[in-house]
Amino acid sequence: MFRKSPISSCSNGSYPQGQSKLPSTYDIKVEPGDKVVLKKKITLLRGVSIITGTIIGAGIFISPKGILQNTGTVGMSLIVWTVCGILSLFGALCYAELGTSIKKSGGHYTYILEAFGPLPAFVRVWVELLIIRPAATAVISLAFGHYILEPFFIQCEIPDLAVKLITAVGITVVMVLNSMSVSWSARLQIFLTFCKLVAILIIIVPGVMQLIRGETEHFKDAFFGNLASVKGLPLAFYSGMYAYSGWFYLNFVTEEVENPERNVPLAICSSMVIVTLGYVLTNVAYFTTLSPEDMLTSKAVAVTFSERLLGNFSLAVPIFVALSCFGSMNGGIFAVSRMFYVASREGHLPEILSMIHVRKHTPLPAVIVLHPLTMIMLFTSDLYSLLNFLSFARWLFIGLAVAGMIYLRYKRPDMPRPFKVPLFIPALFSFTCLFMVALSLYADPVNTGIGFAITMTGVPAYYLFIIWDKKPAWFRQCLDKITSTLQIILEVVPTEENPDL
Repeated sequence: MFRKSPISSCSNGSYPQGQSKLPSTYDIKVEPGDKVVLKKKITLLRGVSIITGTIIGAGIFISPKGILQNTGTVGMSLIVWTVCGILSLFGALCYAELGTSIKKSGGHYTYILEAFGPLPAFVRVWVELLIIRPAATAVISLAFGHYILEPFFIQCEIPDLAVKLITAVGITVVMVLNSMSVSWSARLQIFLTFCKLVAILIIIVPGVMQLIRGETEHFKDAFFGNLASVKGLPLAFYSGMYAYSGWFYLNFVTEEVENPERNVPLAICSSMVIVTLGYVLTNVAYFTTLSPEDMLTSKAVAVTFSERLLGNFSLAVPIFVALSCFGSMNGGIFAVSRMFYVASREGHLPEILSMIHVRKHTPLPAVIVLHPLTMIMLFTSDLYSLLNFLSFARWLFIGLAVAGMIYLRYKRPDMPRPFKVPLFIPALFSFTCLFMVALSLYADPVNTGIGFAITMTGVPAYYLFIIWDKKPAWFRQCLDKITSTLQIILEVVPTEENPDL
């Protein structure tokens, strides 16, 4: 375990007995009566915006063809979009039960820790911190950088350096905002979610008008044509489930949700209905104007669609796509930083990450720890390969968390469960997750094997950093010095005990 730092969050600015006081110019003072905790500022509307705004990224606007190319027909692709939405709703319902019965933030990490113990939970947060989250943030940020610049480079190719520079600025802005204010980052998320829904309506409304005019050519014989192989259908479901992933993000911030017994289930269910209807109707709208061949060859389906139907107004579409990406960046960083905060509080990450700014009441260190890692990923050429290596890990741990919910039903039957789902729902969903992991092994054993090896580096790291308690004195002193120095620079202190946990 990481040792406690010498600076405390005593409400009167004093220090625990027996510890030396730092120079007065570096005192970290907390206002009397002002508890240093993460405040409950996530309302129902903000909860819906976190989930909806994080799920809807660039994919539905740029390349929703993964399902089409693996199903082969318009009708089957729409069915897969719908079924994936329902399966994702099942997973979201399971997380609604977990979030109302285990009222700690941290999402997957916390639920695996509660059900199966510290080792698998540590492996989950290890791979998330070092690779998955920085790489995923860099990918969605690059899409933001590309589309925010597209209106300025209509006649020529956008320079790669310009994309990366504007991307770096975007990442920095999001992290600064999340470091400064929970309220403002939540308000921005509401605005960006509204922009996403407007962007989807810009596609759906003309599509409905096309249907009214009788433009149904591409829906005729919707289940006949170039049928994909049997192998393609599971891959289509894999693409669809990936497109819906993000329904779990509210569970990362459970401790900050007002009235979680009511708002967590309501936010999750409302968000999944909105996203599923939006995704299915958007694809229907695409097919009113674009043939399957058009969709498969388009680099940005929403842009191609809008150019054919909206004329000059199509120039606004890249801006909406950029705002959509920015919303996913903001929601992802806001939520996942809480996983690192909780893991640090449990002793699985350096203690500095569990500290809170004395005035802003934000987990400042847990937010900014992603910045240097994301910048490294941003300028890594094999960024997409890293994500491909580790895509199976997301579903493995989500499936493990849902299986843990079934296990807790029997291990802890007396646990309060304000929201409870029928047992077949977690059973079906955990099977779906394990099926997708098996599919990864079957479809791409080399990359999946590499990803598995990267994930398993968390096991020796756990024994080295967490279990081994006979570390050299110089190492402990160095760690304490770094922690106290960072506390002074960042003005952060350990959080006070939350009586609700």
